[in-house]
This record gives sequence, C-alpha cells and structure tokens, in this order.
Amino acid sequence: MLGARITSIGTYVPKKKLTNFDLERMVETNNEWIIQRTGIHERRIACTDEFTSDLCVLAVKDMMQRYNKTVEDVDMIIVATSTPDFPFPSVSSIIQNRLNIPNTGAIDVSAACAGFVYALHTANNYIASGFHKKILVIGADTISKITDYTDRSTCVLFGDGAGAVLVERDELSNSFIGFHLGSDGRGAHHVYRVGLSKKVNDIELIDSQYLVQNGREVFRWVVRNVPNSIGQILEKTQTSLEQINWFIPHSANLRLIEPICKKLAYPIEKTLYSLEDFGNTSAATIPLALDLGIREGKVNNGDRVLMYGFGSGLVHAGQLLEINLDKLVKDPTPL
Repeated sequence: MLGARITSIGTYVPKKKLTNFDLERMVETNNEWIIQRTGIHERRIACTDEFTSDLCVLAVKDMMQRYNKTVEDVDMIIVATSTPDFPFPSVSSIIQNRLNIPNTGAIDVSAACAGFVYALHTANNYIASGFHKKILVIGADTISKITDYTDRSTCVLFGDGAGAVLVERDELSNSFIGFHLGSDGRGAHHVYRVGLSKKVNDIELIDSQYLVQNGREVFRWVVRNVPNSIGQILEKTQTSLEQINWFIPHSANLRLIEPICKKLAYPIEKTLYSLEDFGNTSAATIPLALDLGIREGKVNNGDRVLMYGFGSGLVHAGQLLEINLDKLVKDPTPL
C-alpha cells in the first residue's frame, strides 16, 4: 500500500471578533458564566458577504505562502463542511475555479464536526489506491450564519474558521497509522438543522432556519462513547497513551474535553484545542488546533497525534498520525 503524509498546513479565521462581553449585550449571559461552562473567551464571525468558500481559499493561500507550496497539480479537493455556500454547487468546485486547479476531482464531505477527520481518512485511501498523488483537504464552516443569537445555550458556542492541509503520496513513509469511524443515528435528533424533511427517526423536529442542539444529550453520548472508540484505535495499532504526544479532540467545549481526558487518564496539558479564541468552528476546530500547536512550537515532526472528531449524526471519527511536514513553520503572531 502506498504511503501518504500531511506535508503542509494553513488556516484562516475572519477578522471580526465576537467576545463574551459582546454577547452580554445580546442575550442574558455573562463572561464568567460562558468561561465556566465552555472555556470560550471569544470567537470569529464571518462578514455578511463572507462565506465558507472564502475562508477555504484564504486558508489554502496561507498554506501556500508559509510552506512555499503550489496547488496546480492537486488531483483531488475534499472539503468538509456543514455550511456550504449553496446546497449545490459544492464548495470544492468553487475552490477549484478560484485557485485555478485544472485537473482535479472535487467533492464535499458532510460529517459535521467529524468532517475533517473523515476527509483525511478519505484522502489517505485515495492515495493508497494508487490513483491520486496530491490531495487538498479542507475543514471549514461558517456556523455563525445558522446560529440563533437569541438562544444563549447555543450562540455562546460557535464561531467561523477554516483549516487546509496537503496530503501527498510518499514512497518512503506513511503518516497514517490507524483510525476508527462510527455513527449512532439513533441520536440524529440531538443536533440538526431542518431541510427538505422536518422529521428524523419518526421524531418531529423544530422547524427553524437555525442549528438546533440538545447539548446535554450530546455531552452524555460523547463522554460515554468517544473514550471507548479511542481505545479501539490504540488497540488496533498497538499504541499506548504514553506514546501519544498530542491529543486533538473536536473543540466543542472545554467542559466536554476535560471528562474525555479524565476518562482516558490522559493529561489535559498534552491536549490541543482551538476553542478559547475561536469557539466551536465545527469541521475547522481540529486543523486550527493542530496549526496553533505548530505555530507555538509545541508540535514537532515525529510526534504522534491522535485526532478525534464527533458531531451531528451522531457521527464520529478518529485518526492516529505521525507528524512529518516538509517543514515546521512556527509563527507566534496571533491568528
């Protein structure tokens, strides 16, 4: 089987900030409550005329500039998002045109907050098949556009952002060590946005243009299931937690990450997350956290990183990787 590795990474977040103090003026909440319940201090919000494809393009351009990469020879684009500019055409098709990539496939992946990990898994398998050599993988969302800013239980959580990586064929090494994929559709009604149907699992849904979430039930499901699924990755790859340099869970909520780490007996100090300054950016949280770790000089080549995404579906995905970028671009400048 042909090897693949992530060779470069880039990220982008919108310029506009929405702080906890801003939210105090919008809904009945306060800075202390938000930090205590979520760990989030602020989040970035896309402008009215700024969409997921725009964030994706800027994340790719950041990657190209920092790593001196070109994308003209990319032969597949995979975008993980729950907030595409349109139901169709796909975000990946828009990116193909805007970046002038002449000969490539283009698909969007719908796996909510687990989307980036699913997209990585897909890219690895495309390369392992021998049919692809260089794949652009992007996780991006503009969740603010489907957030109800009168609902204090959800509006304090979400922000916008994008992260992009190149996954390239490597004849000598393989960064992809092991994975686990799963779904529990019985909980599909716990996180959703209605579409053509207003019912799932024979349950009537709230007919709203906004994201609807039962945070309590999602919390229970994640804490009960994610640590066991991580255990399956470790068992299949014969890896111990002590061999994991960094854990990168989906940055949904710090109060959700903490019990996962506690149940795993894994130190929170070796856990990377992006929620403090960016909130829950859905498919973008994991690449944002990885890039923050690289920029801050925490993540080094040779490190083993365990990513785990989970979200609406209820769908989840984990990937164990060895970091082996072409170079490590440290940049203390805040995003």
